[in-house]
Amino acid sequence: MRVSDLARQANTTTETVRHYTDIGLLQPQRDPGNGYRQYDREDLRLLSFAIKARSLGFTLTDIQSLAQASRQGETPCGNVRSLIETRLQEVEERIQELQALSGRMRAAMAQWQGAPDCHLDDGRVCGLIDAFSDDEATRPEGSPA
Repeated sequence: MRVSDLARQANTTTETVRHYTDIGLLQPQRDPGNGYRQYDREDLRLLSFAIKARSLGFTLTDIQSLAQASRQGETPCGNVRSLIETRLQEVEERIQELQALSGRMRAAMAQWQGAPDCHLDDGRVCGLIDAFSDDEATRPEGSPA
């Protein structure tokens, strides 16, 4: 099957198929008659696997490593468990960072409510940001003011 056929069957884009081919994850044969890439059922299985793995937070490097292990006859399931624990920890840390950012943004919005817009002649870009104090936003929850 051609790029567009594979993309349609995997419910993805031709750009994704081409990218995965360019990085070596998919390894189609070339049609000797016209030089077009020809994908087979194995490519569809691998592409579907990659899409599912990406939806679970695995990186393309992770996916390539897992696919390579499978091609060599190994079972990568133990590695999958280990990788997902690592990815989950990274996601949870990122959620904490984003929650802290959300707190700082809300504190800034509250401080700036009613503050006038003004042009600064002293070279500063924006007085709102320069005057922002994030003491409340960075204080741990539940600590006294």
